Amino acid sequence: MIEQIRKARAELAAICLRHNVRRLDLFGSAVGTDFDQATSDLDFLVEFGPFPKGGYSEHYFGLIDDLTGLFGRPVDLVVARAVRNPYLLESINQTREPLFAAA
Repeated sequence: MIEQIRKARAELAAICLRHNVRRLDLFGSAVGTDFDQATSDLDFLVEFGPFPKGGYSEHYFGLIDDLTGLFGRPVDLVVARAVRNPYLLESINQTREPLFAAA
């Protein structure tokens, strides 16, 4: 995991709580040695808690905006329940590292 994420744990937890995140994991190049500080984006896998009707998109896009602002780089946000491709899921699971889990 890149140092920038380690240093931002408290801010990351506050963002997750604000957007009703149950679990947030980092995966992809930021977990391994392929991360390029100049060009790489950050890949996150998210599980949300329930929302009132119409609240999902506000929190999904709000989470992307907040993560992008916190880390100053592009963010890809994948919703765990939307991953249907078993090969993609296997790839995610190989590098996935937990960042936040609601109590």
